[in-house]
Amino acid sequence: MAEPDYIDDEECAELIKPRKLINPVKSSKNHQELHRELVINQKRGIAPQNKPELQRVMEQRKRDQVVKQRKEAEALKKSDLEQELIKRQQRLDQIEQERLDAKERRENAPEFVKMKDNLRRTRQEESADMQVS
Repeated sequence: MAEPDYIDDEECAELIKPRKLINPVKSSKNHQELHRELVINQKRGIAPQNKPELQRVMEQRKRDQVVKQRKEAEALKKSDLEQELIKRQQRLDQIEQERLDAKERRENAPEFVKMKDNLRRTRQEESADMQVS
């Protein structure tokens, strides 16, 4: 196979040899310092502070979702004893709330209802005293 005629050593000396063009952006000091800082921060695991707002919001939502999933997983891991104690505590809270509501209703009741309850109590006490005697 014949060699191409454009590769003559004699002619190459006279021609201008192609060189890679210099990128003015990459050769600037500011760009080099910024690039160096970004590389160092990436190695350290520090993210740049000026992220787009959408990206920050999406990352926050993802973190919140992960935290929620962890809490749900912890709730599922509770032992039977812990679950039973929680149920009892809820029942006791509910009973206490009902007592407070009943007491509040009695205090806000009209005067004639209060008098009727007092009369009923005194009758019950009198009948109880007679049965004991």
